[in-house]
Amino acid sequence: MSPFIAVALTLVLLGGTATVLTAKPARQAVMLSVYGGLLGVLFMTLGAPDVALSQIGVGTAIVPLVVMLAIRRMQSPRSGD
Repeated sequence: MSPFIAVALTLVLLGGTATVLTAKPARQAVMLSVYGGLLGVLFMTLGAPDVALSQIGVGTAIVPLVVMLAIRRMQSPRSGD
């Protein structure tokens, strides 16, 4: 196993653990973004640049954004009811 792969796997392990152990949903969304970036680095290290690009686009940007918007929508008072 390459040392780069070992480091990337370790970072993914630590990032996943930090994401799961984060208590507040807003912070979880930020940690999810970091975790998506770490997965992108792992995929690049493993030689899958197309998968890495998809992961960075979706896992680092879109999914955390949707989660943050959902959290904001749930916390804001409803108007018109």
